[in-house]
Amino acid sequence: MEIYLVRHTETVCEKGICYGQSDLAIAEPFDEIFENIVKQLPSEALIFSSPLQRCVILAKYIQSKIKTVSYQEDPRLMEMNFGDWEMKKWNDIPREEIDPWMEDFVSIGVPNGESFVELHERTGQFLSEQISKKTDQPIIIVCHAGVVRSFLCHQTSLPLKHAFQNKVDFGQVIKIEL
Repeated sequence: MEIYLVRHTETVCEKGICYGQSDLAIAEPFDEIFENIVKQLPSEALIFSSPLQRCVILAKYIQSKIKTVSYQEDPRLMEMNFGDWEMKKWNDIPREEIDPWMEDFVSIGVPNGESFVELHERTGQFLSEQISKKTDQPIIIVCHAGVVRSFLCHQTSLPLKHAFQNKVDFGQVIKIEL
């Protein structure tokens, strides 16, 4: 099974801001970047997207350029929920909150948010569901860096604490085979 993981392009959010499930727009112009992404994808596929607009805009563009077998938005593909930290400057998050999380982001959840293991569980549910369907069609998943890292940990059995070894750039396409 061919799966193409596509990270959304750059957002309008300024650098140094913590955002996960905040619904941010993408920076323009993006047509040229989108065209480059499409060139790396199969000409026919199932498309899944995070419901956040930074992914939906790209996913709908891809849908308009390839033969789409089906299109579906799935909340399990959303970025990590940063709870109370959403849209705060990383430097403004109190040390007593951020230090424990930085030491163990895998199992320690963000206040009123989630841990990386919780994100990993929901992406694992999505992945198991797709594998069980045993489709011959390639799958394109438009999502976020945390979700891509989680999928790569599922695929390679990389321990979650090493997930950030996988660099995931804005607009990057990563093909995996399951």
